[in-house]
Amino acid sequence: MEILGIGAPELVFVIIIALIVLGPKDMQKAGRSIGRWLNQVVQSDGWKAFQQTSRELRDLPTNLMREANMEIAETERELRKATDFRPTPPASPPTPSPVQPPETENSIQPPAATTPQVQPEDKPETEAVHESKSEVNTTDQDA
Repeated sequence: MEILGIGAPELVFVIIIALIVLGPKDMQKAGRSIGRWLNQVVQSDGWKAFQQTSRELRDLPTNLMREANMEIAETERELRKATDFRPTPPASPPTPSPVQPPETENSIQPPAATTPQVQPEDKPETEAVHESKSEVNTTDQDA
């Protein structure tokens, strides 16, 4: 335990020196006067302001970090909102537009989509390849 940078052994040494210098009777008077003075200091407005300032300085790093984190979180929300490309639903349902007949003249139609041929499941893939090669060979022989 340290009080104003003075540990317990130093405090005992100072009390012994004061007892030797002042004597036992003057030591009581000095103790009383020091106690009253400390009581007045602790109850004064200056001491309360000192305590308040000390508390604010002690909490300053924590408060600054909290405010910085709040600003970072706000900036992140703004960035997410700015980069969010999902369309927002309209407030009211869209009104149907009049249906226009499709133009058939001078229009290019996309080719019809063909479905890929699926090989039968019961044959392994290697057998299906061999069968397709044999079909190619038979068609070559016919020609």
